[in-house]
Amino acid sequence: MSKRISIQEAKRYLANARTILSEQAGKEDDYYQDPKYVKLAGHAAYTGVLVALDFLFGEKKKGRKDVSWYREQLSGMDKKVLTNFGIAYDILHLSMSYDGNRDVDVAKSGLKRAEEIINWVEQRTTSYA
Repeated sequence: MSKRISIQEAKRYLANARTILSEQAGKEDDYYQDPKYVKLAGHAAYTGVLVALDFLFGEKKKGRKDVSWYREQLSGMDKKVLTNFGIAYDILHLSMSYDGNRDVDVAKSGLKRAEEIINWVEQRTTSYA
């Protein structure tokens, strides 16, 4: 898979998350009304982060990738991105995907972190191209 396609795929997941929230989650005041769509959006955005990171890191030698593996890979590369990843995991995967947290500001923060990580991967892989 080419770099362009991988990053574009990650960005597509993020765009899908935004579309789900804006068109299906039913924003009213500071809350989304339907936790089902918040969960779907959180999962889509987090998947976008993982697609980007998977492109950067490649295959794991043994076993299935988990959050600890991604943290370990990032810890030797960039502490700020490691922090962003931890926050993105907490917000997108746990708070939104599992718990269906309907707070609009929480979702905005998670999507912002996802975008920062995807852009970081894009810059890092473009500089090696």
